Amino acid sequence: MLYFTHGTDTQKSIEKTQTLIDSLLAKKPNASLFKLTTENWDLASFQEFLAGQALFENKYIVYISRILEDSEISNIVLDSVKDLQESENIFIWLEGKVDAKSLKQIEKYAEKVQYFEEKEVRTVKSEFNIFSLGEALGNRDKKKLWLLFNEAKEYFVIEEIHGTLFWQVKSMLLALRAKSADEAGMKSFPFSKAKGFNKNYSEKEVYNLSAKLIDIHNQARRGIHDFDIALERFCLEI
Repeated sequence: MLYFTHGTDTQKSIEKTQTLIDSLLAKKPNASLFKLTTENWDLASFQEFLAGQALFENKYIVYISRILEDSEISNIVLDSVKDLQESENIFIWLEGKVDAKSLKQIEKYAEKVQYFEEKEVRTVKSEFNIFSLGEALGNRDKKKLWLLFNEAKEYFVIEEIHGTLFWQVKSMLLALRAKSADEAGMKSFPFSKAKGFNKNYSEKEVYNLSAKLIDIHNQARRGIHDFDIALERFCLEI
């Protein structure tokens, strides 16, 4: 069985794919989950997933991610689309932009196809002050930060929002033990602001904020979780 998700809205596609995987695992808790990408591709494993099953009749759930970016691998998988459909195992396939010929071939055999198109990002960013996010984070105003986060998404891509929050936390880290702006390597105004913000957190909590933001960025780049959802959860947990 094959489920296929594609489109230019990467965040939405990953989110829907992960939701589907979670749903299937909930229904089939004994299923074995595997992920195939261009980085860990192995033909023998792929052929085993097509034909084989785990012990005791438990199905494999195979997450295929962005293999069309490699022409050699994509040819192998596209030639096996009918086998994916007929397999006893479940294949969850995620791609970005797909050419018309490949899409037609996949749609012919997929149980379900979902497409998510990236929304146009507004170019007039002066309407929203992105640094207000850092202010809300520093003040530990959870409600305001969450509202600003959702508003900021109308004007900025998620990477810019993450970068602003990380910049604020980095400033707070620099100001933690420094006695002056010069010692921290900062301008006097952001240094004094960061010093004030640090009063709202323990030293351990400031370090934890930094670690969480780094982890969110790294996990999102690896496709493990949705960047948008993970960052929103961060805002709600400060």
